[in-house]
Amino acid sequence: QVQLVESGGGLVQAGGSLKLSCQASGSIFSINAMGWYRQRPGKQRELVAHITNGGKINCADSVEGRFTISRDNDKNRVYLQMNSLNFEDTAVYYCNAYSLNPFHDYWGRGTQVTVSS
Repeated sequence: QVQLVESGGGLVQAGGSLKLSCQASGSIFSINAMGWYRQRPGKQRELVAHITNGGKINCADSVEGRFTISRDNDKNRVYLQMNSLNFEDTAVYYCNAYSLNPFHDYWGRGTQVTVSS
């Protein structure tokens, strides 16, 4: 079992920055990849960025150049640095991790990010 706890959300003005953190605990060695998803009001949950155990990073086109995902393996944490925030970034941001053999998908409870004009 893996537990994920997000932190760092809040209210920020347009153009500002926030850094989200996700702390993983439990069966850490079973995790193959970690990432961030978000759910904007009235929209489906979408991938923001993810990073594999080998360090391969993918991110959504909507955040390319503005958001950066990173991982601290020693501390079992994944981060999402968000810069140049705009109102469309307002969402609940969820930390995600998955393992294989067998497949398991883990989710944090989410943290609210609200961007004001």
